[in-house]
Amino acid sequence: MKRTFLAIFSLIILLNHSSAQSFSPKKDIFQTGTVMYENIPYANDTLKNHLLDIYLPSTGKNSYPLLIWIHGGGWRKGDKYSDMDYMANTVKSLIKKGYAIASINYRYSTKAKFPAQIQDCNQAIEFLYQHAAQYHLDRDKLALIGFSAGGHLAALLGLSNNNTVRSFYHEGEKPHFKVKLVLDLLSLKGIGATDPNAGVTLLLGASAADRADLAKIASPVTYIDKDDPPFLVVHGDHDEAVDFSQSTLLSSKLKVASVKNELIIVPGAPHAGEMFDAEYIRKKVFLYLHDYLK
Repeated sequence: MKRTFLAIFSLIILLNHSSAQSFSPKKDIFQTGTVMYENIPYANDTLKNHLLDIYLPSTGKNSYPLLIWIHGGGWRKGDKYSDMDYMANTVKSLIKKGYAIASINYRYSTKAKFPAQIQDCNQAIEFLYQHAAQYHLDRDKLALIGFSAGGHLAALLGLSNNNTVRSFYHEGEKPHFKVKLVLDLLSLKGIGATDPNAGVTLLLGASAADRADLAKIASPVTYIDKDDPPFLVVHGDHDEAVDFSQSTLLSSKLKVASVKNELIIVPGAPHAGEMFDAEYIRKKVFLYLHDYLK
C-alpha cells in the first residue's frame, strides 16, 4: 500500500518511567482519564532534549494510531509541551477520538547544528516504533504534526522518508518505521538568508546564502518526488515569521510532481495561535486522519 502523509503548515524506557522534572501545567488540556507516560528517554542518555511523553485514551485498547507532536521555537527553544496550549481543542479531540499522542524534544541549534534535529526526530520515532507494543501503539499507523520549526522537521522527515539520507539518522542507520500522515510547516528558502541571528542561520551554523549546499539538504522541497504522499497545508496570511508564499511554493512543487495536496490559507492568522484550532480546520484534520489512519 502506498505510504501517505498529511502536512499541516504553520498555523508540532520503561513503562511508567518517572522523573524529578515536574509535568507541564498544560496537563489540564487533556480530557479526564488520559493515560500519561512522562519524560521517557529515547536515546539512551540523560539529555533533557532526548525525552518524550506519550498520551493515551482511557478506553483500554491494545493499540492506538499514533500522532507524533513536533514542537516549534525556531529550532532553538520550546519543548514537548509547546503549541499544545493554543491547540487545546484539537488535543482534546485527538484523545477523545481514539488517537494516541507522543510529544518529543530534540536538541536546540544553539547546542547542536543541523542535522542533529532531524536525527533526533528519526531516533525518537524509531524508539516509538520499536516499543509500540509496550505503550499500546499501532506502529503501522504513525502520523506527524509539527508547528513552525517543528513543522519544518515534520515536512523534512516526511518527504525524505522514502529516500536514504544517512546523515539524517543516528549512527547512519536508517530507521524501520513508515509514516502514513504528516501534519506540519515550511521550506527554508529565503528565510533569514543573511541575518546572523536568524533561526535558519543558527540551525545551519552559517547563513543560507553562504551555505546554499546545507540549506538545500535541510529544505523539505529538495526531497519532493512523484512517490510522495498527499499534503494538507495550512498557513496564515498574516504570518510575521514565514511568508505564506513558502506554503504556496511547496504546494506548487508538489503539484508539479503530481503529488496530491491541498493548501488552506487562514485569513488574518499570524505565525501561531488559536486561529489554527478553529473548528473548520480541525474537521479537515480529522477527515484526513480518519481516511489514512483509521
